[in-house]
Amino acid sequence: MITQKIMSSLDDWGLSGDEILHLLDFPDGHRSRHLQKYRKDTPLPDVESINERVVRLLGIIDALRTTYPRNVNMGPRWMNTPHRRMQDRTPVHTMLEDGENGVITVLSELDCAYAWELSGSTTPQKSQ
Repeated sequence: MITQKIMSSLDDWGLSGDEILHLLDFPDGHRSRHLQKYRKDTPLPDVESINERVVRLLGIIDALRTTYPRNVNMGPRWMNTPHRRMQDRTPVHTMLEDGENGVITVLSELDCAYAWELSGSTTPQKSQ
């Protein structure tokens, strides 16, 4: 189910097969023709780098869903619109060009709680 959610979103964002493999951090040697099995019923490989990428991509997908709850077309549109804070690149290109750092940049842009956690900030303690 998670695999299909990821694959559906990556397809909606307009990524090619090779771009999907790159974004999911598949090891070299995988072919885009094998992606069809992940779209159907095969889970993504249980590899740490892929699992970490999937968790962050799910965060992006969920943040887009909560940001645009009434229009499912806005998520893909946002992902393919250049943004000033990404050096006028689209979030999709930011992730493809910058790898893990790009995925983190996009997730941080969409999810302020994630960005707050990354900053190392802590909630101030109440004085008693």
